[in-house]
Amino acid sequence: MAYDPVLADRIRATLAQLVDAAEIFERRMFGGIAFMVRGHMTCGIVGDDLMLRAGPEVAPAALRRPHARPMDFTGRPSAGMLYVGPGGVRSPAALREWISIGLDYVATLPARVPTKLASRIPKRAGPAKKQTAAKKPAAKKPAAKKKPAAKKPAATGS
Repeated sequence: MAYDPVLADRIRATLAQLVDAAEIFERRMFGGIAFMVRGHMTCGIVGDDLMLRAGPEVAPAALRRPHARPMDFTGRPSAGMLYVGPGGVRSPAALREWISIGLDYVATLPARVPTKLASRIPKRAGPAKKQTAAKKPAAKKPAAKKKPAAKKPAATGS
């Protein structure tokens, strides 16, 4: 699933105003992109929606706001997570307000150091490749025991 690149640029610009750039990195997640702050997923984009980690205490109140709905990526709502539709992030002030909710929650969590691999997004991402386990070579059958050579019949001297 693709994500809205214009919204991604707006989120990058907003995060750059609110957080030190060294604390931010991006990661492909949920078929979209996630913005990690201090090693924790703060917000992201799935399709055209802002995905937000509001935390279990703030999420119920945030869900009562227009354009917000529970994040149910797997078919079951995720605690503390929500989606905000495009109408809810049209203005820069609205986007900043939503992102601030995510940043406030992440500030309560201990910082995690991202791994070098996780901190990169490939320049060109294609569809995920299904990895199959390497096939093991077939077991070789043990060599058959050779039968002793047949005895030649003794020549009779007549």
